[in-house]
Amino acid sequence: MATKARTFIVFLGPPGSGKGTQAKILEKKLGLPQVATGDLFRYNLKNKTELGLLAKSYMDAGELVPDEVTIRMVEDRLSREDCAPGAILDGFPRNLQQAVALDQMLAPYGGVTVTPLFQVDDEVVVERISGRRICRNCGAVYHVQFNPPKQPGVCDVCGGELYQREDDRPETVKRRLYVYYKQTAPLIGYYFAKGLLEEIDASQPVDQVTAALLAVLAKHGVAV
Repeated sequence: MATKARTFIVFLGPPGSGKGTQAKILEKKLGLPQVATGDLFRYNLKNKTELGLLAKSYMDAGELVPDEVTIRMVEDRLSREDCAPGAILDGFPRNLQQAVALDQMLAPYGGVTVTPLFQVDDEVVVERISGRRICRNCGAVYHVQFNPPKQPGVCDVCGGELYQREDDRPETVKRRLYVYYKQTAPLIGYYFAKGLLEEIDASQPVDQVTAALLAVLAKHGVAV
């Protein structure tokens, strides 16, 4: 017998499309936790959980962590009390195998509710990510164009040195985009076929993207 339906929102979109920002906003508005695979890996590795140690064994061998390990991390996270009303999935699923596993996982709760697709041009993605600068000392985040420090290269908060992460360099961003199109883009067709896909223009200002997102959620019966 099916259990009570929950709200599960799957965010799709390339890196730099603002998924993380919108997930944080929705967390506050809906009371649903953001479940991001990056956070799950960091948590499990830091706390040396069984799954964290298993993932580390593959990483230490220079191998990709198998889908099964990631799926188990997500399943464990969704079983926790704060996910009782549902969750916002950011970075999972990344491929069709993970999407099928998620469907099986959520079947007792009514499945995925809606899949917003954050659309933004590749050039904008590269500009957004490659302009990011982070303080080595306190971790404050800046952007050379959209949120520059008062003094170039110097943190406003603590005076620490600002640097560009390796992941944020233009050539790395382009490689990340390639991986996205290769692995994750097929999910667009998967969720479109299920009638769950909703495109959102993510090149707009943050508040306009939020308004569009809330309208999409309301369309799919999510009370906002």
